[in-house]
Amino acid sequence: MHQYYLLTDDQQDLQLLARDFAQKEIAPNVQEWDKNSELPNEIFEKAYDMGLHVMGIPEKYGGMGLDATTRCIIREELGKADAGFAITIGASILGYKPLEIAGTDEQIRQFAELSLQGKLSAFCLTEVAGGSDAAQTKTTAKKVGDEYILNGTKCFITNGAIAGIYTVFATTDKSKGVKGLSAFMVKRDTPGISVGKEEDKLGIRTSNTTDVVFEDVKIPDTNLIGREGDGFKIAMQTLDRTRPEGSATAVGICQAAIDHSIKYAKERIVFGKPIAKHQAIAFMLADMEIQTQASRQMVMYAANLADQGIYDSKVAACAKTFCADTAVKVTTDAVQIFGGYGYCKDYPVEKLMRDAKIYQIFEGTNQIQRIVISGNMLK
Repeated sequence: MHQYYLLTDDQQDLQLLARDFAQKEIAPNVQEWDKNSELPNEIFEKAYDMGLHVMGIPEKYGGMGLDATTRCIIREELGKADAGFAITIGASILGYKPLEIAGTDEQIRQFAELSLQGKLSAFCLTEVAGGSDAAQTKTTAKKVGDEYILNGTKCFITNGAIAGIYTVFATTDKSKGVKGLSAFMVKRDTPGISVGKEEDKLGIRTSNTTDVVFEDVKIPDTNLIGREGDGFKIAMQTLDRTRPEGSATAVGICQAAIDHSIKYAKERIVFGKPIAKHQAIAFMLADMEIQTQASRQMVMYAANLADQGIYDSKVAACAKTFCADTAVKVTTDAVQIFGGYGYCKDYPVEKLMRDAKIYQIFEGTNQIQRIVISGNMLK
């Protein structure tokens, strides 16, 4: 288990609380949940009691009001136990961020009230035609009187079937491309909303991922977040702010892979001694630790900047890219250390490898991150 330094007393307490919950309530059952692609309701209820789903909502609205650094510490602990669960919680924070950036006091209050009732949220941006290209958004929001009417389909939506609140990005002016994109807060029980197919995924199988369909969904114009045309800017600012937290979950996956690998390498005897005593394995473990520590520091730097009100898209993209690539490398090495057993579902590391891969894909592929990074470098 990695030793953490320089945490405040409150951060240490919350870290231990999250670790205790994750290791006692989630880790022992996660292989079965992964197989069935589900999380039981009682786990969510315990998470709600702890306030995990409202970590980022300010205290004045009933949330925990935790800063980015503390949220990253907690997300790493959740990620060690199960990335799918951590992502479920993280997606709810992702759904809230647009309101933090551009929402009104009343919108935040409504969102917080629903969250405190035990409702998760979802960030509805991705579409089949668009993917990384938000300019291809086909979902429309037409202004009629004092309402907007939403029509379209979103795909790969985390928490799609279990969310009570959606943050939806839709086109209000097709002629303007991404500058015609707007953001809306939409309650799940609004008539015209339905959930499409649930994806049968390689990894993060305990995370719910579905299509969300909007058919003549009428919402009041007071649910517009910011102004018309601000949607793309809000979406990009949201991702800049949440990438460190998502990356912290990837660090948790890395740490879990290291912990399992150390335990196994000490127990597995080959040529008369534990494989941990063979330099080939010892050096693999050392490289896994080096890469994971570097990832953790990148996350903490990005989070510390955010806590000072500095949202640097290049820093966030660097952290996301490095942590994602590291998670894939470290978990693949963990499977190698376990040998044939690592390839079998009776052992924990094959799941970690499957879970790690998504970090190179979602919330902006690592190729898109490199466009962001290089674009910032060349300004």
